[in-house]
Amino acid sequence: MARETVEVPITGKIISVNVKAGDTVKEDDVLCVLESMKMENPLVATVGGTVVEVGVKVDQVVKPGDTVAVIEY
Repeated sequence: MARETVEVPITGKIISVNVKAGDTVKEDDVLCVLESMKMENPLVATVGGTVVEVGVKVDQVVKPGDTVAVIEY
């Protein structure tokens, strides 16, 4: 199966994580919410499939390129 890695686009802090390993997601489902410059930015699944890895947790400070999740499809 192919794998898609969803990465953090901007520096910020994770304020919620909506998925866990094993969850099935559809394209555009919200994986987590990133707070940056006092704005909440939903980070969404780029493909539909099964989440095999979650790379972030609540209150974690992240930077561009960090892994949000790996989705197998």
